[in-house]
Amino acid sequence: MKFTKYFYYMKKRPDRSKIKDEWIKDVIKNPIKTEKQSDGRIRKWSKIESEGKYLRVITLEDGKTIHNAFFDRNFKEEQ
Repeated sequence: MKFTKYFYYMKKRPDRSKIKDEWIKDVIKNPIKTEKQSDGRIRKWSKIESEGKYLRVITLEDGKTIHNAFFDRNFKEEQ
């Protein structure tokens, strides 16, 4: 996986340092929802069962370079 400098900077935050690379890979490969942002970046979500939370991963336009990853407290899975 490739990462932006911004990702490495944000990964240092205490609330993000525990996010595992394997979780990010899983979200990229098996999202439950995907959206394209107006700037071309791509948002993907998946539930991390062991944490009981939804992880949002944002990639650049290439869909491969990870720009951001965080637990999204506001995400609601569509029924």
